[in-house]
Amino acid sequence: MFKTAIGRLRFIGFYEGLSFLVLLLIAMPLKYWADLPQAVMVAGSLHGLLFVLYMLALLNVWISNRWSIVKVALAALAAFLPFGPFVLDKKLLRDQG
Repeated sequence: MFKTAIGRLRFIGFYEGLSFLVLLLIAMPLKYWADLPQAVMVAGSLHGLLFVLYMLALLNVWISNRWSIVKVALAALAAFLPFGPFVLDKKLLRDQG
């Protein structure tokens, strides 16, 4: 999985998508309903790091696999949508095999 640029993108994308869901579904409710803003600070920081790593992995795929700008833009858009990285992962897995 880590040997290819797409494998690294899929791996980082999974954790980036998971961190986004944790931020939206756990940390944000804790902040507003339980008055625990620290949850957003921790989850948000981790998600931010994973988002940057995802974009760097996407850049690596773009260069090494010569993806079109449309494909790169759609992969980048996936990071902004809940469950987006998981949908992208399924498509990448289907395209690989």
